Amino acid sequence: MSDCAIPTVDLSVFFQNGDEESKKAAKAIISRACSEYGFFQVVNHGIPLELMSRAMELTKTFFALPEEEKIKYRPISGAPVPAGYGKQPAHSSDKNEYLLMLPPQSSFSVLPNDPPGFREVLEEMFNNFSKTGKVVENILNDCLGLPPNFLKEYNDDRTCDLMSAKRYFPATETENIGISEHEDSNCVTFIFQDEVGGLEVLKYGEWIPVVPVKGTIVVNVADVIQVLSNSKFKSATHRVIRSKGRSRYSFSFFYDLQGDKRVEPLPYFTEHIGEPPKYKQFVYKSYQALRIRNKTHPPQRPEDVINISHYAISPHNNQVIH
Repeated sequence: MSDCAIPTVDLSVFFQNGDEESKKAAKAIISRACSEYGFFQVVNHGIPLELMSRAMELTKTFFALPEEEKIKYRPISGAPVPAGYGKQPAHSSDKNEYLLMLPPQSSFSVLPNDPPGFREVLEEMFNNFSKTGKVVENILNDCLGLPPNFLKEYNDDRTCDLMSAKRYFPATETENIGISEHEDSNCVTFIFQDEVGGLEVLKYGEWIPVVPVKGTIVVNVADVIQVLSNSKFKSATHRVIRSKGRSRYSFSFFYDLQGDKRVEPLPYFTEHIGEPPKYKQFVYKSYQALRIRNKTHPPQRPEDVINISHYAISPHNNQVIH
C-alpha cells in the first residue's frame, strides 16, 4: 500500500536564514517527492494569507459577473498569449472559465478594474508568486546538486511567467473532468485552490487527492526540469475532478521559460556521470506551439497528444521516439 500523503514542507527556514540542518531536512523531503512523482506542498511560503483570501474572494466576485461584463476582458488582438477572460474548451458553458494574467509590467497585462481593486490584488499575487518561485527554484537547484545559482542564471527572464485564476463549474450527470490527465510544459507550477479541492496527483500509479489546507500552496515540477535533470526529477502527472453542486476556484502560477531557450539534459546528469541523454535538444517555444495545438486542434486519439515524450530518445538505439 502506497503512502497516500502529499508531503508538506515549511519554507520559513529559507526565508529567515534558518539553520542548515532544517534546510537539509526540507530539501531531503522535496528531493524525494520530485524524484518519485513531482509534487509537494509548502507553507510559510512568503505569500500573505490575507492577500490569498482577498484574491480568492475577488475572483469569485469576478466570475459571478454577467457574461456580457466578463467578455469585455477577452484577450486583446496581437498578444503573445491570450491574456484576459476565456473559457476552456472554447464556447463551453459548463466546464471552466479563466482569467489569464501576464507580468504586471507587460503591455498586454490588460485586466479588469471591477470588482474594485481586483487588478491591484492580482498584480500583488503575481509578484508574490514570482518571489516564491525564485526561492523554490533555488531549492531545486540545490536538490539537484547543481552549481550555485545555475537555474537562476539559466532561467533569468521573468517576463514569460503566467498566472491564471480559474473557475471550474460543477460536474454534470455525465462528466466530471475539469482538466484531464497531463503534465505541465513549463519549469515549476504553483497552485492555490479553494476548499472544494479536486486536484489529484498520480502517485505510485494511484490518483491521490490533494486535500486543500488553508494557506498551503501546491508545487509541481514540470517538463523543463524533467528534461534538464535527464528525468532525475519527474514532471508531475495531475488532473482536476469537478464536484457535484459546487464550483471550484483556483490560482495557478506558471514559473516559465523564455521561448528562445534551448532545452536539453544538462551534462551534470549525462556525460559527467556516464549516462546517455534521454531527450534531444529542442527550442522551448517550439514545444509550446505543439502543446497549444493540442488544445486548438485536439487529436482524435489520446496517444497522439503531444507531450515531452515527443523529444524522448530510445535507450536502445539512440533514436528520437515520436
